[in-house]
Amino acid sequence: MTTSAIERNNPAILIVGASRGLGQAMGAEFAGRGWRVLGTVRAPGTPLHGLAAEHPDADAVEVETLDMTDPDQILAVRDRLSGRAFDIVFVNGGVANRTPQATLAEVSAEEFVHVMATNVLGVMRAEEAFGPLTRPGGVIGVMSSGQGSVANNANGVNDLYRASKAALNQAMASYAGRHAGEGPALVLMAPGWIRTDLGGANAPFGVEEAMPQIVDVLIAQQGETGLRYLDRNGRAVPW
Repeated sequence: MTTSAIERNNPAILIVGASRGLGQAMGAEFAGRGWRVLGTVRAPGTPLHGLAAEHPDADAVEVETLDMTDPDQILAVRDRLSGRAFDIVFVNGGVANRTPQATLAEVSAEEFVHVMATNVLGVMRAEEAFGPLTRPGGVIGVMSSGQGSVANNANGVNDLYRASKAALNQAMASYAGRHAGEGPALVLMAPGWIRTDLGGANAPFGVEEAMPQIVDVLIAQQGETGLRYLDRNGRAVPW
Protein backbone atom coordinates (compact mmCIF):
# COMPACT_ATOMS: atom_id res chain seq x y z
CA MET A 1 0.00 0.00 0.00
CA THR A 2 1.25 3.47 -0.84
CA THR A 3 1.28 6.32 1.64
CA SER A 4 -1.45 8.80 0.69
CA ALA A 5 -1.71 12.48 1.57
CA ILE A 6 -4.35 11.79 4.19
CA GLU A 7 -2.14 9.16 5.83
CA ARG A 8 0.74 11.61 6.03
CA ASN A 9 -1.32 14.49 7.39
CA ASN A 10 -3.98 12.87 9.59
CA PRO A 11 -3.55 10.75 12.71
CA ALA A 12 -4.49 7.13 12.17
CA ILE A 13 -6.14 4.37 14.20
CA LEU A 14 -6.35 0.64 13.63
CA ILE A 15 -9.46 -0.87 15.24
CA VAL A 16 -9.45 -4.66 15.34
CA GLY A 17 -13.07 -5.75 15.79
CA ALA A 18 -15.16 -2.99 14.24
CA SER A 19 -18.02 -4.99 12.75
CA ARG A 20 -20.67 -3.53 15.05
CA GLY A 21 -21.33 -2.15 18.50
CA LEU A 22 -18.56 -0.25 20.24
CA GLY A 23 -15.92 -1.04 17.63
CA GLN A 24 -17.99 0.33 14.77
CA ALA A 25 -19.02 3.36 16.84
CA MET A 26 -15.37 4.02 17.67
CA GLY A 27 -14.51 4.02 13.98
CA ALA A 28 -17.30 6.50 13.25
CA GLU A 29 -16.24 8.80 16.10
CA PHE A 30 -12.58 8.87 15.07
CA ALA A 31 -13.49 9.38 11.41
CA GLY A 32 -15.73 12.26 12.43
CA ARG A 33 -12.76 13.86 14.16
CA GLY A 34 -10.66 13.68 11.02
CA TRP A 35 -8.68 10.59 11.92
CA ARG A 36 -7.80 8.00 9.34
CA VAL A 37 -9.51 4.75 10.29
CA LEU A 38 -8.67 1.18 9.36
CA GLY A 39 -11.10 -1.30 10.89
CA THR A 40 -11.34 -5.05 10.72
CA VAL A 41 -14.66 -6.87 10.36
CA ARG A 42 -15.65 -10.51 10.20
CA ALA A 43 -17.75 -10.38 7.03
CA PRO A 44 -18.89 -8.06 4.22
CA GLY A 45 -21.83 -5.71 4.51
CA THR A 46 -21.15 -4.22 7.95
CA PRO A 47 -21.88 -0.64 9.09
CA LEU A 48 -18.15 0.04 8.75
CA HIS A 49 -18.42 -0.68 5.03
CA GLY A 50 -21.20 1.90 4.90
CA LEU A 51 -19.02 4.38 6.78
CA ALA A 52 -16.21 3.84 4.26
CA ALA A 53 -18.62 4.47 1.39
CA GLU A 54 -19.73 7.76 2.97
CA HIS A 55 -16.21 9.22 2.89
CA PRO A 56 -15.15 10.67 -0.45
CA ASP A 57 -11.45 9.98 0.16
CA ALA A 58 -10.95 6.27 -0.35
CA ASP A 59 -8.18 6.24 2.26
CA ALA A 60 -10.19 7.91 5.04
CA VAL A 61 -11.91 4.69 6.19
CA GLU A 62 -10.50 1.32 5.17
CA VAL A 63 -11.86 -2.14 5.91
CA GLU A 64 -10.03 -5.44 6.32
CA THR A 65 -11.73 -8.81 6.84
CA LEU A 66 -10.56 -10.65 9.96
CA ASP A 67 -11.88 -13.18 12.43
CA MET A 68 -9.59 -12.65 15.41
CA THR A 69 -10.20 -16.20 16.64
CA ASP A 70 -8.31 -17.41 13.54
CA PRO A 71 -4.55 -16.99 14.08
CA ASP A 72 -3.79 -17.51 10.39
CA GLN A 73 -6.07 -14.61 9.47
CA ILE A 74 -4.39 -12.42 12.06
CA LEU A 75 -0.97 -13.14 10.58
CA ALA A 76 -2.23 -12.57 7.04
CA VAL A 77 -3.65 -9.15 7.89
CA ARG A 78 -0.51 -8.28 9.82
CA ASP A 79 1.56 -9.07 6.75
CA ARG A 80 -0.72 -6.95 4.55
CA LEU A 81 -0.27 -4.03 6.92
CA SER A 82 3.50 -4.40 7.12
CA GLY A 83 5.11 -0.99 6.83
CA ARG A 84 2.03 0.88 8.03
CA ALA A 85 2.03 2.91 11.26
CA PHE A 86 -0.85 4.00 13.52
CA ASP A 87 -1.14 6.49 16.34
CA ILE A 88 -3.56 4.16 18.15
CA VAL A 89 -4.05 0.42 17.81
CA PHE A 90 -7.20 -0.74 19.58
CA VAL A 91 -8.42 -4.33 19.88
CA ASN A 92 -12.13 -4.68 20.55
CA GLY A 93 -13.25 -8.23 21.22
CA GLY A 94 -15.96 -9.49 23.48
CA VAL A 95 -18.71 -12.08 23.62
CA ALA A 96 -20.88 -13.08 26.56
CA ASN A 97 -22.19 -16.51 27.46
CA ARG A 98 -25.81 -17.21 26.66
CA THR A 99 -26.86 -17.51 30.30
CA PRO A 100 -25.21 -14.72 32.36
CA GLN A 101 -26.67 -16.03 35.62
CA ALA A 102 -24.95 -19.38 35.20
CA THR A 103 -22.04 -20.15 37.48
CA LEU A 104 -18.82 -21.49 36.00
CA ALA A 105 -19.89 -24.94 37.20
CA GLU A 106 -23.04 -24.65 35.08
CA VAL A 107 -21.65 -23.47 31.73
CA SER A 108 -20.63 -26.04 29.18
CA ALA A 109 -16.99 -26.64 28.35
CA GLU A 110 -17.76 -25.57 24.77
CA GLU A 111 -19.17 -22.22 25.89
CA PHE A 112 -16.29 -21.65 28.29
CA VAL A 113 -13.76 -22.22 25.53
CA HIS A 114 -15.66 -19.96 23.10
CA VAL A 115 -15.79 -17.01 25.50
CA MET A 116 -12.19 -17.37 26.66
CA ALA A 117 -10.85 -17.96 23.14
CA THR A 118 -12.58 -14.80 21.90
CA ASN A 119 -12.19 -12.43 24.84
CA VAL A 120 -8.66 -13.39 25.87
CA LEU A 121 -6.75 -15.50 23.37
CA GLY A 122 -8.03 -13.79 20.23
CA VAL A 123 -7.58 -10.32 21.68
CA MET A 124 -4.04 -10.98 22.87
CA ARG A 125 -3.01 -12.61 19.61
CA ALA A 126 -4.25 -9.52 17.79
CA GLU A 127 -2.57 -7.20 20.27
CA GLU A 128 0.76 -9.00 19.90
CA ALA A 129 0.48 -8.97 16.10
CA PHE A 130 -0.67 -5.39 15.55
CA GLY A 131 0.81 -3.62 18.57
CA PRO A 132 4.20 -3.21 16.84
CA LEU A 133 2.46 -1.08 14.19
CA THR A 134 1.93 1.65 16.80
CA ARG A 135 4.00 4.80 16.37
CA PRO A 136 6.29 5.98 19.20
CA GLY A 137 4.24 7.99 21.64
CA GLY A 138 1.08 6.22 20.57
CA VAL A 139 -1.44 4.03 22.35
CA ILE A 140 -2.25 0.32 22.36
CA GLY A 141 -5.70 -0.28 23.82
CA VAL A 142 -7.97 -3.24 24.39
CA MET A 143 -11.63 -3.30 25.34
CA SER A 144 -11.82 -4.61 28.87
CA SER A 145 -14.74 -4.11 31.25
CA GLY A 146 -15.41 -2.93 34.76
CA GLN A 147 -16.62 -6.49 35.29
CA GLY A 148 -13.01 -7.59 34.96
CA SER A 149 -12.27 -5.87 38.27
CA VAL A 150 -11.86 -8.40 41.07
CA ALA A 151 -12.15 -5.65 43.68
CA ASN A 152 -15.51 -4.47 42.31
CA ASN A 153 -17.12 -7.90 42.08
CA ALA A 154 -19.80 -7.70 44.74
CA ASN A 155 -22.84 -9.33 43.14
CA GLY A 156 -21.44 -12.58 41.72
CA VAL A 157 -23.15 -12.60 38.32
CA ASN A 158 -21.74 -12.97 34.81
CA ASP A 159 -19.11 -15.36 36.15
CA LEU A 160 -17.70 -16.42 32.80
CA TYR A 161 -17.65 -12.98 31.23
CA ARG A 162 -16.07 -11.50 34.37
CA ALA A 163 -13.46 -14.23 34.41
CA SER A 164 -12.59 -13.62 30.76
CA LYS A 165 -12.09 -9.89 31.24
CA ALA A 166 -10.06 -10.43 34.42
CA ALA A 167 -7.90 -12.87 32.48
CA LEU A 168 -7.48 -10.30 29.71
CA ASN A 169 -6.38 -7.70 32.26
CA GLN A 170 -3.81 -10.13 33.66
CA ALA A 171 -2.54 -10.97 30.18
CA MET A 172 -2.09 -7.28 29.42
CA ALA A 173 -0.26 -6.85 32.71
CA SER A 174 2.13 -9.59 31.60
CA TYR A 175 2.63 -7.83 28.27
CA ALA A 176 3.31 -4.57 30.09
CA GLY A 177 5.85 -6.30 32.31
CA ARG A 178 7.72 -7.63 29.30
CA HIS A 179 7.85 -4.14 27.80
CA ALA A 180 8.44 -2.12 30.98
CA GLY A 181 9.91 1.30 30.32
CA GLU A 182 8.93 1.26 26.67
CA GLY A 183 6.21 3.10 24.79
CA PRO A 184 3.51 3.16 23.64
CA ALA A 185 0.95 3.65 26.38
CA LEU A 186 -1.18 0.61 27.20
CA VAL A 187 -4.85 1.06 28.06
CA LEU A 188 -7.43 -1.37 29.38
CA MET A 189 -10.69 0.43 28.60
CA ALA A 190 -13.71 -0.17 30.84
CA PRO A 191 -16.48 1.54 28.86
CA GLY A 192 -19.33 0.96 31.30
CA TRP A 193 -22.76 -0.55 30.67
CA ILE A 194 -23.76 0.68 27.23
CA ARG A 195 -26.72 -0.16 25.00
CA THR A 196 -25.27 -2.48 22.35
CA ASP A 197 -26.06 -6.03 21.24
CA LEU A 198 -23.74 -7.17 24.03
CA GLY A 199 -24.88 -4.68 26.65
CA GLY A 200 -28.58 -5.09 25.96
CA ALA A 201 -31.49 -2.67 25.84
CA ASN A 202 -31.55 -2.04 29.60
CA ALA A 203 -28.10 -0.42 29.74
CA PRO A 204 -28.29 3.15 31.06
CA PHE A 205 -26.08 4.79 28.44
CA GLY A 206 -26.25 4.96 24.67
CA VAL A 207 -23.28 4.60 22.35
CA GLU A 208 -23.75 8.15 21.10
CA GLU A 209 -23.08 9.63 24.54
CA ALA A 210 -20.43 7.14 25.70
CA MET A 211 -18.17 6.87 22.67
CA PRO A 212 -16.95 10.50 22.59
CA GLN A 213 -15.78 10.03 26.19
CA ILE A 214 -14.00 6.78 25.34
CA VAL A 215 -12.24 8.42 22.41
CA ASP A 216 -11.24 11.43 24.52
CA VAL A 217 -9.57 9.10 27.05
CA LEU A 218 -7.64 7.17 24.39
CA ILE A 219 -6.39 10.32 22.69
CA ALA A 220 -5.31 11.78 26.04
CA GLN A 221 -3.06 8.76 26.71
CA GLN A 222 -0.75 9.60 23.80
CA GLY A 223 2.75 10.28 25.04
CA GLU A 224 2.26 8.29 28.24
CA THR A 225 3.93 4.99 29.13
CA GLY A 226 2.92 1.96 31.14
CA LEU A 227 -0.41 0.21 31.61
CA ARG A 228 -3.60 1.90 32.83
CA TYR A 229 -7.02 0.40 33.58
CA LEU A 230 -9.42 3.28 32.93
CA ASP A 231 -13.12 3.97 32.62
CA ARG A 232 -14.56 6.25 29.97
CA ASN A 233 -14.16 9.26 32.24
CA GLY A 234 -10.44 8.63 32.54
CA ARG A 235 -10.67 7.39 36.12
CA ALA A 236 -8.59 4.44 37.29
CA VAL A 237 -10.55 1.21 37.79
CA PRO A 238 -9.44 -0.90 40.77
CA TRP A 239 -7.91 -4.20 39.73
